[in-house]
Amino acid sequence: MAKQFTEEDDALLAELGVEVEAKKAPTRTLREERIIAGFEDIQRFVEEHGRAPLHGEDRDIFERLYAVRLDRLRALEECRVLLEPLDRHGLLEGTAPAAAPPVDDMDDEALLAELGVEVAPVAELKHVRSTVEKKAAEEIANREKCEDFGRFKPLFDQVQHDLDTEVRVTRPFVRDAGFLKAEIKAGQFFILGGQTAYVADVGEPFKAPNGETDARLRLIYSNGTESNLLLRSLQRALYKDEAGRRITEPGAGPLFADENAEGDLASGTIYVLRSKSDHPAVAANRDVLHKIGVTGGDVERRLANAKLDPTFLLADVEIVATYELFNVNRRRLETLIHRVFDPARMHIEIDDRFGQPVTPREWFLVPLFVIDEVVEKIKDGSITDYVYDPGTASLTRIAEGSMRSEGGG
Repeated sequence: MAKQFTEEDDALLAELGVEVEAKKAPTRTLREERIIAGFEDIQRFVEEHGRAPLHGEDRDIFERLYAVRLDRLRALEECRVLLEPLDRHGLLEGTAPAAAPPVDDMDDEALLAELGVEVAPVAELKHVRSTVEKKAAEEIANREKCEDFGRFKPLFDQVQHDLDTEVRVTRPFVRDAGFLKAEIKAGQFFILGGQTAYVADVGEPFKAPNGETDARLRLIYSNGTESNLLLRSLQRALYKDEAGRRITEPGAGPLFADENAEGDLASGTIYVLRSKSDHPAVAANRDVLHKIGVTGGDVERRLANAKLDPTFLLADVEIVATYELFNVNRRRLETLIHRVFDPARMHIEIDDRFGQPVTPREWFLVPLFVIDEVVEKIKDGSITDYVYDPGTASLTRIAEGSMRSEGGG
């Protein structure tokens, strides 16, 4: 066996004028380097957890990746020969599954495809730790600029307005609630990685290698980017993201009952008023200028001191219509109605009893028959897809509702 020279031996030989051939580092192909790097990831896992990585849906995505990769390394003779000198934990002594599919290349994306998961290649995530794992889970697909973001921006603006006014709310994800198996549909909104995300389209369903039904999504983000990740990947990312949430639909639910059923509690009344003010702007639009509000008390009593209240334009009013409510959140309902009629809001400034300028905000230039139509659409739950168009004096379907119908959601 050839004697191995130490550094001291090398120095001594150099003083004697003897040239020592420089030790050459073994040369490896790029593929071999990738195989070794992937195996080192597995060995670091063993050192951190005291065991080999295991398969299973309840396991962390990185552990599942390492378990699949280890099976493949054991199955390939060339990999075993390459890695045995580096195997400090005896990992290659196990046996690969008899039905392990052939591997042409140790490609992380191919391994993850077998798991039904999308994630950035692990070769780019060496020495990853828990804080970065969360980020990797959030960014499970490459994002690119959304070229037609202009058609989606109004949706994000409306959703933000709905959240600000509590027409919509956000809900956290809980594994026990079965969300990971819940369906994701076109038209839904989520919060992922600090961005609002809109499911613009759900592709044709297909069977993933792990047996799950999956589909490719077109996901638009509020920062003007988009991605085409898998449906199951979105579910897993939302679960892993501690701040990930779903945004509820804006439907207020069954706000009205056809009759006051036994056990129902009267919650209040929508009232529509017409002003008797002699203010020029009011007089010119009296037939279509209405105050729309919701009260939990008696309407007549609410109006008793109208002429002293700037909210009522410091003038008497007449009741044009009322609609009784049962078991509803009055404040949210009033916000919803005002959102629908916001384009027709009357901006009028009057002086109160003390000469201070006041701008009442519950007066709208809208005919009574449209108010009746809005109440009907609140009853059937479709009002959230509409907004009032002053130009045509009618309700028009907003973009969000149109896209949801087109997307089949």
